[in-house]
Amino acid sequence: MALRIATFGMYFFCVAPVWCQDIDFAPLTAIDWLSESVEQPDFFIIAPVLGTKSIRAPDVSEVPVTNSAIMPDVSVIELSDTEPRILGLLPPSSTGLPTNLWDGSDTATLIELLQAGQINTLPAIQELFFTLTITQANPPRETAIPDAFLLARVDKLLDLGALEPAQAMLQAATPDSPNLFRRWFDVSLLTGTEDEVCQALSNKPDLAPTQSALIFCLARSGDWSAAALTLNTVLALGDIDVDTGALIARFLDPDLYEGEQALKVPERTTPLTFRMFEAIGFPLTTSDLPRAFSHADLRANVGWKAQLEAAERLSRAGAISDNALLGLYTAMVPAASGGVWERAKAVNALNTALAGNNSKTTYNAVSNLWREARPVGVLVPLSRVFSRQLIDADIGHEGTIVFKLLLLSDQYEQAALIENLSTTDAFLAATARGDPSETFPIHEDYFLIQNAFVSNPNSALIKMARQGRIGEAILRALATLQNGIDGDQVAFKEGFATLRALGLEDVARRVALQYLLLP
Repeated sequence: MALRIATFGMYFFCVAPVWCQDIDFAPLTAIDWLSESVEQPDFFIIAPVLGTKSIRAPDVSEVPVTNSAIMPDVSVIELSDTEPRILGLLPPSSTGLPTNLWDGSDTATLIELLQAGQINTLPAIQELFFTLTITQANPPRETAIPDAFLLARVDKLLDLGALEPAQAMLQAATPDSPNLFRRWFDVSLLTGTEDEVCQALSNKPDLAPTQSALIFCLARSGDWSAAALTLNTVLALGDIDVDTGALIARFLDPDLYEGEQALKVPERTTPLTFRMFEAIGFPLTTSDLPRAFSHADLRANVGWKAQLEAAERLSRAGAISDNALLGLYTAMVPAASGGVWERAKAVNALNTALAGNNSKTTYNAVSNLWREARPVGVLVPLSRVFSRQLIDADIGHEGTIVFKLLLLSDQYEQAALIENLSTTDAFLAATARGDPSETFPIHEDYFLIQNAFVSNPNSALIKMARQGRIGEAILRALATLQNGIDGDQVAFKEGFATLRALGLEDVARRVALQYLLLP
């Protein structure tokens, strides 16, 4: 049975191919920027309460010392056979994926496969990656590190820039361990919801990912004296570097440093340093930062051009809803030309044409949108925005571009059944219906897709899925298919056929259409 991958709330998660992405030459992974990576200080300063002294906890790697060699009494109890927690945002009834998705697989293998999944790829593939990360399913049964696979899932969401789903996953898991809390803290900073996480930190200060985070939360709670005391303590002990100390000092008392030279921007910008630079009046640009930071440019106090550029960057990864992208494009009347302004004009022109119900004007507007949006990777979300109206519109026989735009939307099957449109490209229509075998392929890429539909799946992966390793089989099939997209035609046919054999027919058809229609 074909599985249709669901979406999260208002989000449609998809990305553009790697060759039409924004300039992210070497994007940082989530752990490269999460609270100054995942490193902890050699020892930890517990948050001081006024009138008390700071408590210095020992290094976690310190060898314990005893005054006796006598063997202590050890009690042994049998561990209960408890069921693993089912964590995720969408139930199997919504995603079409079973709760035993990961049960039979090795945790380390799954993490490696998930981390290796390319962010910049065809929208259908990235949407499936996203669905795999948020579906409610049992974690792998054996793991050396608690919540290791959950952390990998959250990190994949953060790489995408999907902050709200990541935050929801963390809160559902109860972030009461250092690794979970570190991610919750950083996501909260980027979404502007840090008050809740700082309140949690005041109750369990040992969860603070860094000394800087502890000081920030003390200041946010209004305890500026305790924040200053902690800063002085950690500076004296050498627990934070001079540059970080200077930034925190200005954050705590910006008036004291008015007129002084601007601070050096750190090599690795964390959400916390990003927020503190903003607070002292020196906001950092987000274009060179990981995609998740672009959410900061969506706020109302940011210029419209910066909002549009951030929205496009996030939309390419499916990290904001299609309606949010549309809302920003149509928020104002573009007063300039070139770049993002041309795309805003194209979106507004199509909106106006559809409202006027003029087939010629609508066709011209769609052609212009195709020309402006396709090279920069936002055509798929825009196709979903306008698909329903375009299907209802009477375009006539000259609907080639309209048909192609609809094939990139979630209405591709219905579009293939409209005779006036489907006759403009019989092969694309047959592909959308799931059987292009009887249609003559007029282009070279059409031959590849036709052969892929009749190719044999990877028998080892099918066997793997039958043995309860369904998620692993899907991830491996996607890796094979990605090799095909990168140029290996044998891998493309095998990965494509395997997806279909695993029940992912809808994903496979959209992969085929996007492969043929996107640059």
